Amino acid sequence: MSHFDETKLTEYLDSLLEKGIPSVDCIVYREHRQIYRHRNGTVDREKKEAVRADQRYLMFSMTKVQTMTAMMQLVEQGKVSLEDEVGKFLPAYRNLKVEDEKGLRELQEPLKIWQLLSMQSGLDYDLGRPGILRVLKEKGQQATTRELVDAFAESPLKFEPGTHFLYSLSHDVAAAVIEVVSGMSFGEYLRKNLWEPLGMTDTFFAKPDNTGLERLAQQYIVNENGIVPMEQTCNYQLSERYESGGAGLVSCTADYAKLGDTLACGGETADGKRILRPETVERIKQNLLGEASLRDIVTTMGRKGYGYGCGMQVLLHPELVDSPAPAGIFGWDGAAGACIQMDTVSKTSFVYIQHVRNCGISYDTFHPTMRDMIFG
Repeated sequence: MSHFDETKLTEYLDSLLEKGIPSVDCIVYREHRQIYRHRNGTVDREKKEAVRADQRYLMFSMTKVQTMTAMMQLVEQGKVSLEDEVGKFLPAYRNLKVEDEKGLRELQEPLKIWQLLSMQSGLDYDLGRPGILRVLKEKGQQATTRELVDAFAESPLKFEPGTHFLYSLSHDVAAAVIEVVSGMSFGEYLRKNLWEPLGMTDTFFAKPDNTGLERLAQQYIVNENGIVPMEQTCNYQLSERYESGGAGLVSCTADYAKLGDTLACGGETADGKRILRPETVERIKQNLLGEASLRDIVTTMGRKGYGYGCGMQVLLHPELVDSPAPAGIFGWDGAAGACIQMDTVSKTSFVYIQHVRNCGISYDTFHPTMRDMIFG
């Protein structure tokens, strides 16, 4: 594989600042070596403080990459099967209903683990669903991951599991399954099985209000006034005790780059610790979407040419988007415009982080451009 043009990538990253993105940070690894890093811009409201190497960010859906790695560890160990019914671990999920054009009815088949992982559960991303509001009213900030996730099941599913793709709270449910199977809180499981083995020293769960959290970059949002500062909140952290498998982590670029490198190298860390077997990493990359769901991921998320495996998108048809990158690149992104992308063939990965919500151009343009420059 030829080396990518570093100068060109640096120029591209710097050009994003001219588009109004306050700060950018990008790390590229190949075969356990950091071969590139560039960061630029500012991370405070006054736009005076330069982005630091150890800057912290709200990771939002980048969290899902860790949740899926954790889940696949348990699958590899035989403690969970992708074919298992979710109700085996979470009894609240044994009595799900579906509400579609035919009205409210029983499920034809129970919800399975693989349908959770592949966003084909029938759940949605409604944080104001009655069950959540009820538990928060009863328990307040002490509401636990398990209590809130069980409450999701009180609302009917949007479709029969496995028939469609809808981005949803599915991975929060997966985190609760991990708690039941491992006998640990989700955060404790990640600490022991990911953060410590990988040397990820600056990754932890956000709180609903992160005001004053040291080294947290100012978060921005795109609205009718342009790119403007917003509250340092993570609305997916439903309570102080809730640990969101879908969107809950605070982390930094360097920590995520270690995870990207490990997965790109078949689940082995730079110092030889194995967190997943190579065949398990390959399993993550196998597309789990049928034809209807493949159409859904394009219409709802614009991911043309992509399938979706165990909680990560997989580039299936680069030719559909005129990409010089090879098929098989996998990874995901987050609500503030960050992304992680990995390739097990070249053992190359990159992590890009910005801190701007509601920034559609990140997914449509920034990430594909970086993908093509680095893997092309």
